Amino acid sequence: MQLQLEGSQAVARAVALCRPDVVCAYPISPQTHIIEALGALVKSGALDAEFVNADSEFSALSVTIGASAVGARAYTATASQGLLFMMEAIYNAAGLGLPIVLTLANRAIGAPINIWNDHSDAMSVRDSGWVQLFAENNQEAIDLHLLAFALAEELSVPVMVNVDGFILTHAIERVDLPEPNQVDALVPPFLPRQSLDPDDPVSIGAMVGPEAFTEVRYLAQVRLRQALEVIPRLGAHHAEVLGRSAGHLVNGYHLEDAEVVVVAMGSVLGTIKDVVDELRRGGARVGVLSITCFRPFPVEAVREALGRAERLVVVEKAFSIGYGGILSTDIALALRGLSTPIHEVIAGLGGRPVWADSLRSVLLGALDGTLDDTTFLDLDHDLVNAELARMAATRRSGPPAENVLRDLADARRGS
Repeated sequence: MQLQLEGSQAVARAVALCRPDVVCAYPISPQTHIIEALGALVKSGALDAEFVNADSEFSALSVTIGASAVGARAYTATASQGLLFMMEAIYNAAGLGLPIVLTLANRAIGAPINIWNDHSDAMSVRDSGWVQLFAENNQEAIDLHLLAFALAEELSVPVMVNVDGFILTHAIERVDLPEPNQVDALVPPFLPRQSLDPDDPVSIGAMVGPEAFTEVRYLAQVRLRQALEVIPRLGAHHAEVLGRSAGHLVNGYHLEDAEVVVVAMGSVLGTIKDVVDELRRGGARVGVLSITCFRPFPVEAVREALGRAERLVVVEKAFSIGYGGILSTDIALALRGLSTPIHEVIAGLGGRPVWADSLRSVLLGALDGTLDDTTFLDLDHDLVNAELARMAATRRSGPPAENVLRDLADARRGS
């Protein structure tokens, strides 16, 4: 069914089609419209589910864990600081092997306070044991949620679908929403691997000491890595039912002859592809690799896709403070033994626009060999240098964020 929908509404309708038994959430921008829409569907009777209003994000995921533990299909959503508030429960959900689906409306983590998009929230939990999938557009956001429920329940692992906050969640686009019978073919009735039953009592979440903790963690690694085989299989089934597949670990664009390949995740890929199309019309051999499955990381698929590239540009919306690019590091590990130069480009932090002109300059630099190893796209060097000078001049230089804002305001008044 072709519809013109806001991204959050599209995600909510896709989740509803998967028939969750329990929806639990606490509102936080830019996730709020998703749970509001699901709440409205429950209230109207269009979705037969228990909708639980929690008192915090930690409570929201804790309730979701409890629901999943008794054998209910359970869903929640959050963003940014809300995900951090869930942190203890995030690790518990993965450690218990519960097939929860969570939408993360990606948003920057403070301080300073920022409600706009980047991927710092998702990166903060990349080692928690959740499958992490990234949507490039709202159609893919719909399809990845259908895949997420099927994947979570087949492997009994939690799945996080990352949808760029505001850029996708609040964008109105034409999408193809599947019919209920199509979703029924893709997401079978929930048959939990484990559930709590008063008539057959068991315990979950038991304490495990040094004698077995390594083995438990190893089994979690094995189970999560099974997703690398299951996702393509589910994707093939999606293609049969829907005529399209979101079940790719990675997705190549003009890779067949590319000398320089740009690697990225999420909505920034749209702008990147536009720039690549323009450069290819001018004769440049540039391609794109989108990473859909970030955890578990698809090492073999990445290595196969990038093994022939002469140079890589990794555009990422987060970085490890004190080290550098996170996705860049994973790419470098996947290409161990190869001498392919990798340039990391940190872009779009805190919702800063990623302009086509800026990306074009980066790619032209990569093509002519002048691009730095690390680039902070569109960094205001004057602002940075002014604060560094202040910090060098006096120990009591004050909070950097407020100083930078004041300097920026003064510069604007002066112009």
